[in-house]
Amino acid sequence: MMDAELSLVDGKNVLVTGGAGFIGCAISKRLAPRAGRCVVVDNLHPQIHAQAVRPAALDARAELVVADVTEAATWDALLSDFKPQIIVHLAAETGTGQSLTEASRHALVNVVGTTRLTDALTKHGVVVEHILLTGSRAVYGEGAWQSDDGQIVYPGQRGRTQLEAAQWDFPGMTMLPSRADRTEPRPTSVYGATKLAQEQVLRAWALATKIPLSILRLQNVYGPGQSLTNSYTGIVALFSRLAREKKVIPLYEDGRVTRDFVSIDDVADAIVAMLERQPQPLSILDIGSGAAASILDMARIVAAHYGAPEPTVTGAFRDGDVRHAACDLSVTLEQLDWKPQWSLERGVAELQNWIAQELDRKN
Repeated sequence: MMDAELSLVDGKNVLVTGGAGFIGCAISKRLAPRAGRCVVVDNLHPQIHAQAVRPAALDARAELVVADVTEAATWDALLSDFKPQIIVHLAAETGTGQSLTEASRHALVNVVGTTRLTDALTKHGVVVEHILLTGSRAVYGEGAWQSDDGQIVYPGQRGRTQLEAAQWDFPGMTMLPSRADRTEPRPTSVYGATKLAQEQVLRAWALATKIPLSILRLQNVYGPGQSLTNSYTGIVALFSRLAREKKVIPLYEDGRVTRDFVSIDDVADAIVAMLERQPQPLSILDIGSGAAASILDMARIVAAHYGAPEPTVTGAFRDGDVRHAACDLSVTLEQLDWKPQWSLERGVAELQNWIAQELDRKN
């Protein structure tokens, strides 16, 4: 893009919370070279970072502050020295299954970590030009479905009785892709509930303080840079690890669960595009590939890459998982100078190349 189009980012002080993680490292390469200062706050949690050291993938020009966003002292120390003009709020606990047994941890980081941010900005009199929150498609839960008679319905969470009976779908209904301007948020996991609360806290505060807020609800992000050790996130990386070892990839339910797998490069480009757009009081957009793929299809692509055995359907399930997830990008494509570039096949192949390089580097 031309320099004039980058004026909303160039030379600005940019703060990225949770910025040493998967998405943070990806956007650091795009933001740090342009920013006046780019400061990253991250606690380097061992679930994501096997070693509490600066990630090699984090751009060298980004200043890393190792601290916890849930602690008021973190914000007092940071804002006494640094006045951000743009904030990208990535810090969050993720993991649908994990959130059921570690709900307090998810609420602490996702909700309290956000209120610590807003309290500190108010306390230190910092008025930022734009806050961007990476939200999650988990806020939709099962989302909206259409019945055979054309009615739009919200079937809600699949209960334990339904799942134990292997009644995976809602009879007589078809899932509709989620779209932020029309799909009601109805989370079915603790994780999704805390991400929705995070949105609502920031929304109420930003509208009251007249600080522009952008929320990008991300679909299933994958690609080079994601954790290869975190068992709670990154199903593409998990399947890749199994297939590389010539193991059978186990599939939940009947293998027909669908997800919108979106490349990390497309997500990073979308975040930067949102920052480069003139901010509005409130903008909520969906970010995905725009195409749903079944878990079976994705697993077969990964298995074929390594010559691994055919994936196997186990019939197992996870409480809180949704049956289908996809998004309608029509509004996003109208409002944002961005569109996804990576197909699932190309993205999976790129991930395998990166995994091979990582394993070779560590051996």
